[in-house]
Amino acid sequence: MGDSISNSSFRKLAIWVVVIAGCFFLLPAVGERLKSFDRELFFATFRSLDWRWVSASWALALSTYGGRALRWQVMIAPQRPNASFWKIFVATAIGFTALVLFGRPGEVVRPYLIAKAENLTFSSQLAAWFLERVYDLLIVLIIFGVALSTFAPPEATLSRGMQWVFHTGGEVVLVLSSLCFVFLLTARWISPVWLESHLVRLPLPHLLKAKLVELLHSFWAGMESCRSTKAVVQLVFYTLVEWSIIVGCYQCLFQAFSFSRHFTTLDIFVFLGFVAFGSIVQVPGIGGGVQVVATAVLNELFLVPVEQAASVAILIWATTWVLIVPFGLVLAMQEGLQWRNLKHLDKEKSNP
Repeated sequence: MGDSISNSSFRKLAIWVVVIAGCFFLLPAVGERLKSFDRELFFATFRSLDWRWVSASWALALSTYGGRALRWQVMIAPQRPNASFWKIFVATAIGFTALVLFGRPGEVVRPYLIAKAENLTFSSQLAAWFLERVYDLLIVLIIFGVALSTFAPPEATLSRGMQWVFHTGGEVVLVLSSLCFVFLLTARWISPVWLESHLVRLPLPHLLKAKLVELLHSFWAGMESCRSTKAVVQLVFYTLVEWSIIVGCYQCLFQAFSFSRHFTTLDIFVFLGFVAFGSIVQVPGIGGGVQVVATAVLNELFLVPVEQAASVAILIWATTWVLIVPFGLVLAMQEGLQWRNLKHLDKEKSNP
């Protein structure tokens, strides 16, 4: 038992060491320039930060979790018209903390906690989580589309990964946005009864079909907000507000650095579009992740020295991801949650 805990702790420590080292010694996309990486300039950039702007960015970043809780209230209103904002907010903060600490397996923590708090099925809240992702993806695609249509740097200055983005980004935006719209239309007009009528025709054992029908109705209950025009309008509104706050958060972060205060709102859109796209799609020659893509974009598109670009990337990562962790940990302790149990939720839910 002790060895197991020790090995687990060692693995976590090793992961964090790799992440920090990766942030510090960034990146395949700018590999040659890293040979002359000026660590003094890197640290001097942090020493010259305007902490008033950093504090403003932190306040905006934390407010996005409240926005997500409000949007989730709308998504589950057909099931729970008077769902508790505070309970959803607590589950959101803990869920994003789990995502930072455990990686993608932590995604299931938020829908699980909301389902438990509001006495709803887990599958219905997975549907709400999926719907949230669709709306976020649509906004990201719009922002990235704006970035592609307004920014055209000379190809000679771009790495292979960035050239791939400019050459294929339009097609990716078209395909993904089309899939999102098709899904939302399908969820709005297709009845679970229609799906059930086709499901029962499958050559499957009776008990398995009964379980699948039960899961289908539970999942579709979480999608019920798609069938209400009022709910769709509210979801679009909250999503636009959410991403407006995110843009404001990035603007504050760039104001905190003296070398990026000249960035316009359009520049922020371009940067955010590429970072959001790169975080979703593994770009050849660059990879994925906020730190990696943010450094590459600032260095290649905006010609920011790699040391300063790396400092911005790390602050963005700390603000948009790590900042929620201490709040999530405190709320989890108040709720009496066991992190060891939360870590294995994905395994438990994949074997009902």
